[in-house]
Amino acid sequence: MREEVIGLLENLLPLVNLESEFLFSELSSLDITTIMLVLSEHYKVELSHEDVTPRNFKNIDSIVALVQSKQK
Repeated sequence: MREEVIGLLENLLPLVNLESEFLFSELSSLDITTIMLVLSEHYKVELSHEDVTPRNFKNIDSIVALVQSKQK
């Protein structure tokens, strides 16, 4: 799933280093909204503003973990 998420996001967010361990600090509010919309639609999960935390958006692995937790 990790590579799939990167594939979904890299064209939409070309200026963001998706491999960063400090991804949250590199994201604008528009970037975060884009990520949430794309992943919600693609994986058919509901992501809310309450899910936007530095822990959930720390890096690509934490974003993948968030999506996986919503699939259960």
